[in-house]
Amino acid sequence: MLPIFLKTLPFFALIGLGWWAGRIRFFPEIATEYLTRFVFFFALSAMLFRFAAELSLAEIFDPAFALAYLIGCTAVYALVFATALMRRTSVPEAAIEAQCGVIGNTGFLGVPLLVALLGPMAAGPMLMVLTIDLIVFSSLITLIITASKEGTLGWGILRRLAVGLLKNPMIASMAAGIAWSATGWPLPAPALDFLTLLGAAATPAALFAIGASLASRTAERMSVAVWLSFAKLVLHPAAVAFAALVLIPVERGAAGVMIAAASLPVAGNVYMLARHYGVAPQRVSASILISTAFSILTVTLVIGWIGTN
Repeated sequence: MLPIFLKTLPFFALIGLGWWAGRIRFFPEIATEYLTRFVFFFALSAMLFRFAAELSLAEIFDPAFALAYLIGCTAVYALVFATALMRRTSVPEAAIEAQCGVIGNTGFLGVPLLVALLGPMAAGPMLMVLTIDLIVFSSLITLIITASKEGTLGWGILRRLAVGLLKNPMIASMAAGIAWSATGWPLPAPALDFLTLLGAAATPAALFAIGASLASRTAERMSVAVWLSFAKLVLHPAAVAFAALVLIPVERGAAGVMIAAASLPVAGNVYMLARHYGVAPQRVSASILISTAFSILTVTLVIGWIGTN
């Protein structure tokens, strides 16, 4: 376990460095915003395009994998959603809390971390996890909150949702990469070098940006935030593991990547959604802070467990 911890430590040390830079105001919030934009629109998109372009569709999409992941996520989503309603929260609040329980920091943390630790074979499963998170659950929370607030769902809302998904650079870059892969052509050497160089910036920049963004987080509603962090770091990987190893057996290596991805902390984009809709942003902020702090232990334990099974 110690060797795995030592391998994950530099990644979390970069998050810590970003947190420190943000905390002392050497790296202000506006700088974090623009660094995040650089990662989101350029560096991470280049990395995802290259991964997708070098894989076949069969290496990315596995129906058993997708179904197992959806079953595990849905179980935790339903549990967290129902628990929130039992506390007499509103439906939008319950949806935001459920999102915290199943949406990990797959793009900024998971893809660079797990590909580095588990090897290139992790790229295909990670792209599948990221696709499901972005298309299924990001759409679900939008539909639930909109329907709850407006009382109905019109074609206009569905159209805006579809356009938003198409404009998401992570989805667009993966789709473009898969399209290139389908041609059977290798990437030209200059293009490959360019994508490799730009994509290499994604890991340090994304981790630093995560830390810097945490510097402005507050830890309010601690009891709820601790519960949501527990759901994300413990219940989510446990449910996904049960689905992938027992209910719908998935190839062992891909199942390990899926379980490791489920052990990631709450994603920052959940906070963006909470702030956009004005629903429990402080609760989400605290959940991100707590889950990220403890994920250095949980991710290490999960990866260690994967390696022994």
